[in-house]
Amino acid sequence: MRNPIFILVLLSVLILIDFYIYHVLRTLTQGYTGTVKNTFSILYWALCIMSLAGFLLFPFVSNPYFRQYIFSVGIGWVLTLITMVIFFLVDDLRRGTFWTVGQVVSATGAKFMNTEKGIPRSTFLSWLGVGLSSTLFFSLLYGFGNKYNYKLIRKKIALAGLPSAFKGFKIIHISDIHSGSLQDKEAVMKGIKMIQSQQPDLVLFTGDLVNDKATEMLPWIDVFAQIKAPHGVYSTLGNHDYGDYVSWPSAEAKQQNLEDLKKVHAQLGWKLMMNENTKIQKEGAYIQLVGIENWGAKARFPKYGKLEKAMEGVLHEDVIILMSHDPSHWEAEVQLKYPHINLTLSGHTHGMQFGLENPYFKWSPVQWVYKQWAGLYIDKQQQLYVNRGFGFLGYPGRVGIMPEITLIELV
Repeated sequence: MRNPIFILVLLSVLILIDFYIYHVLRTLTQGYTGTVKNTFSILYWALCIMSLAGFLLFPFVSNPYFRQYIFSVGIGWVLTLITMVIFFLVDDLRRGTFWTVGQVVSATGAKFMNTEKGIPRSTFLSWLGVGLSSTLFFSLLYGFGNKYNYKLIRKKIALAGLPSAFKGFKIIHISDIHSGSLQDKEAVMKGIKMIQSQQPDLVLFTGDLVNDKATEMLPWIDVFAQIKAPHGVYSTLGNHDYGDYVSWPSAEAKQQNLEDLKKVHAQLGWKLMMNENTKIQKEGAYIQLVGIENWGAKARFPKYGKLEKAMEGVLHEDVIILMSHDPSHWEAEVQLKYPHINLTLSGHTHGMQFGLENPYFKWSPVQWVYKQWAGLYIDKQQQLYVNRGFGFLGYPGRVGIMPEITLIELV
């Protein structure tokens, strides 16, 4: 974004798009009064100028919270413009096709249509584009108010061979806190109280405690340290926890950041599982809990996790719960090599923080990248649960896919 040539080209393209859309909108609003048209024009250009200014100022804004909002509004408006352009170009293609056919037919002396005054726009198609794009933009603005709107999702999960002592055992599963994005302690505390009010037997956190740096957690230690459970709180690392997405002065500084983050987990009272396993015991019986470092099947995500090491000493007949941040790990390795792992818990996708969801239908653009992206998935004797994330990243909001606290009851 700091490359001046790239910025110049990007701004030039955006300005051309702005004028193209404005021309179409003026054509569509010809029948309206001057006051309505002027108000419409002022609103449109105000949003365009704000978006362009956002792209220019973004590299120079250091405050992470302001950066989130500038980025989100700017990208949201660009997506809105692109949506309108698609509909308008389709309409222009239709008009151009009719005009060309008309010219060819007229040259033969036959009558086709009168093209002297041009072919009018499809009012329906054009306004449909305006309506859909506006809905997208304003839903993104509305979503800013949902970023702390925690939703408790209850799931009863049956595990074959579960010891009777663990029937009704309650596990809270959370993921993707992204403390570097959080700002409102009072709002976050509502989520913590929601967790504790369920009186869980065990709490499991599946990675991405921070965005990049361990220091992001310092203001939040007193908040998240309040998460307690009789059988403990266990955690793993996500892809953002390694500091891979920022520049460090040296490899030693990056490694020190990871060591500091491990200490943060300890300060919280959480047991960080680094490619290892432990027994969760109750009334003389146990289930195996396995936790690995981040392992992603997608090429851009590193494979720090070592499941072979983490499974050392685990018996084939044990009831096994695996904590693995990235759900793509499930099909890529867990199912192929360890079909006796009963339940895998993941996060990572956030449900893209945008989509549609009801008891009968679930959709998000993230499903074009991740086959398993939110909720429970079952394949034969193995199950995967993907948490939609406690926090947020990039876009400081949620549309349709709310921040999640999962209450799992073993049956």
